[in-house]
Amino acid sequence: MIAENIKKIEAQLPSHVTLVAVSKTKPIHLLEEAYNGGQRFFGENRVNELVEKHEKLPKDIQWHMIGHLQSKKVKLIAPFISLIHGVDSFKLLSEINKQGLNNDRVIDCLLQFHIANEETKFGFSYEEVEELLDDPLFFELKNVRIVGVMGMATFTENSEQISNEFNLLATYFAKLSSNQFKFADYFKEISMGMSGDYQLAVEAGSTMVRVGSAIFGSR
Repeated sequence: MIAENIKKIEAQLPSHVTLVAVSKTKPIHLLEEAYNGGQRFFGENRVNELVEKHEKLPKDIQWHMIGHLQSKKVKLIAPFISLIHGVDSFKLLSEINKQGLNNDRVIDCLLQFHIANEETKFGFSYEEVEELLDDPLFFELKNVRIVGVMGMATFTENSEQISNEFNLLATYFAKLSSNQFKFADYFKEISMGMSGDYQLAVEAGSTMVRVGSAIFGSR
């Protein structure tokens, strides 16, 4: 069933959109089923669970950290993480850079924007990101690479509101692309959209969707 679900979702996605299978809380055998069905991008939101799964599963998997990341736990995933979705502070970015240096690698990151009408969600405002990118200290971070943006829409049945929030994130991405990242061909990812709203996200320009229950079933 899992492999079929993946094929069904991929058939709905344009070729440039990456499907990240959100495997948090799921047992190893379900991830193996997805892997055997061809899935290579997996997203986790808890560091300890991510580390454990990385140790037990094939090494060609690209692991994405999709949840809120505490600075003190960066060192645990720095040796192998492919992409950190939720960078929401300069402090966190600095720590990722430090651990990237310790592991002799450049770690790809997305800047998380607060686009939802909910206080509980993490993320920068656009003004905060402009301030961050103009800070001389940012240019000293040689072991992180900002490859795009990420955002989570409000948890609501109102599809118009969700689309508006996704369009806002796409607008932020476009502004950054034509300004601070004008000559950075690696700045190309817009991570938005989950099981319930990924089609709306793709319509708004998403290049990366994070899908859990539509692949693995409800928790």
